[in-house]
Amino acid sequence: MALTLEQKKAVVSEIAKVAEIAHSLVAAEYRGSSVDSMTAMRADARKNGVYLKVVKNTLVRRAVKNTEYECIADALVGPLLFAFSQEDPGCAARLLKDHAKENDKLEVKFLAVGGQMLPASELSRLASLPTKDEAIALLMAVMKAPIEKLARTLNEPHAKLTRTIAAVKEQKAA
Repeated sequence: MALTLEQKKAVVSEIAKVAEIAHSLVAAEYRGSSVDSMTAMRADARKNGVYLKVVKNTLVRRAVKNTEYECIADALVGPLLFAFSQEDPGCAARLLKDHAKENDKLEVKFLAVGGQMLPASELSRLASLPTKDEAIALLMAVMKAPIEKLARTLNEPHAKLTRTIAAVKEQKAA
């Protein structure tokens, strides 16, 4: 069933709004995928903060105009599934990487991050980026390390003196 002009405008504006706030985009060809695998992928996408949509390429081309994803306009060929990461840059890549293992019909075509289109070979690198919580934990560990080292350094002379006195005491007792 064909979309009316109003429905097309609504789809374009919806995708444009998502593209404005998205961290990254992953596009994959889904031809031949089963309904069950697509349904499972959509459910996982909702859980992981990924906006997943199958839309005509012409509508996506219009939607990403004047956004950082405008770089993908020339690569929109064939039936594509678009996954926009809304939580962190790697969540869409992790989703499609995991589902591509189970579904050999799902083939990632390209990704876009920060205004640059990347080949599908970069999927693993994007998927390995830490989540927001992991990034915060890493940052906190880096910030905490110098303070811990200072505390150990300040504590070391006292500990060394205590060990020396204990060794002298043991030596005299023997």
